[in-house]
Amino acid sequence: MDDPLGMIVRFGLYLDLMILFGAPLFGIYSPQPADHRRAALHTLRALYAGAALVGLLLSALALAALTASMSGVPLLEVDWSAAAMLVRETSIGWAWLVRIAALGLFIIVVALSHPMRGPSAGLLTLLGGVALATLAWTGHGAMDEGLTGIVHVSADIFHLLAAGAWIAAIFALGTLLVRAHRSMSRDQAEYLHRALARFAAVGSIAVALLIVTGLVNSWVLVGLSGLATIGTNLYLQLLAIKLLLFIGMLALAALNRFRITPALEEALRRGDQTQALRRLRKSLVVEASLGVAILGLVAWLGMLMPPSAVG
Repeated sequence: MDDPLGMIVRFGLYLDLMILFGAPLFGIYSPQPADHRRAALHTLRALYAGAALVGLLLSALALAALTASMSGVPLLEVDWSAAAMLVRETSIGWAWLVRIAALGLFIIVVALSHPMRGPSAGLLTLLGGVALATLAWTGHGAMDEGLTGIVHVSADIFHLLAAGAWIAAIFALGTLLVRAHRSMSRDQAEYLHRALARFAAVGSIAVALLIVTGLVNSWVLVGLSGLATIGTNLYLQLLAIKLLLFIGMLALAALNRFRITPALEEALRRGDQTQALRRLRKSLVVEASLGVAILGLVAWLGMLMPPSAVG
């Protein structure tokens, strides 16, 4: 899957499955007010089911594109018997089957239960996490064997989950921010402030996991000797850009936590939160944009050979 379509499919899967994991998780540690839950139930069910269906579609397209790439034929001429063999006989195929099963169960749970209540939200988070974790077998970690392979795939899984928790929270907070800004309701603004405060702990854990697992992956894929080739190696150059964008997200997250969120709390005391909400909106828009750009780079990086594979 080394064509532009493959990169677009990978990007779509990363974003879609991260939201399917992180959105229910956000509902667990930042529960919605009761009146809002009743009003938004049908919309939320439709969004969750729609996102899971998109995940199924993208997964099917990814399998077809990978089979076509391995067979050296155009996508429209893919041999489905070869795709079936890929599913049965490779770790990528087994991971694909697990993802399909997790997404199918996700849709069933959404249809039969309240997706924002404790047990259902917990099950949806688990299923979304399983679906997201299967992407680790489509990356470079799946190429390693033995202890190195176990460590690498494990690091990839925790990296994906941490990123999903962060990315989905940004979009969820953005949704709450839009509601607070449109309604100009003090209650909505206060709930947004509580959600920001609760995300602070989860965000800190996510950042710590991203840093630790990122270092593990970089050590396995690049190593100290690989850094010397950064001037000629596209993989390293894209990885450096990804690191810079990540630092930018960290800076904005720190700004939100230590400046903007306290400023919103103070504004709520005064009864004039409009300016604080505008500052928060600008920060979240930039943070979300950086996150999406990072996912685009991750999708590209997954299609390139790291220094460890070419050296």
